[in-house]
Amino acid sequence: MDITIISVGKLKEKYLIEGIKEYAKRLGAYTKFKIVEVPDEKAPEELSEAEMIQVKDKEGERILAKIPNQAYVFSLAIKSKERSSEMFSKEIQQLMLHGNSSIVFVIGGSLGLSDAVMNRSDETISFGKMTYPHQLMRLILIEQIYRAFRIMRNEPYHK
Repeated sequence: MDITIISVGKLKEKYLIEGIKEYAKRLGAYTKFKIVEVPDEKAPEELSEAEMIQVKDKEGERILAKIPNQAYVFSLAIKSKERSSEMFSKEIQQLMLHGNSSIVFVIGGSLGLSDAVMNRSDETISFGKMTYPHQLMRLILIEQIYRAFRIMRNEPYHK
């Protein structure tokens, strides 16, 4: 099983980098894991609707270029299905049981994901109605992936 997080933008904050490294190391006992960063599109603070779509489309092209054809894709989106950690674990387990050898999670940039990326997604996932910085979302997501494997194996982990 290969799990990949594709995320827009370069992570700079040391505390996030260290946290992600720790969970990536822990995940190594369960699966092959990697994070792929794609460059964010430089844009001014104030954008028209058309300019926002253009930025998301350019970032989307970069994301799509990194998704393997056979991968099962989860895109993170606020307005989508929320899951408990246990439900998330069962979903990953079912994908593994049904022969999915590659799962990709996509985290968009500050404007979100393009329609093309959303259309390529097999599933969307939400971590609640609150907005998180996309850089922080990497750490939250990798922790939940690690938790999912611990739950799958009935191994202890804090609740």
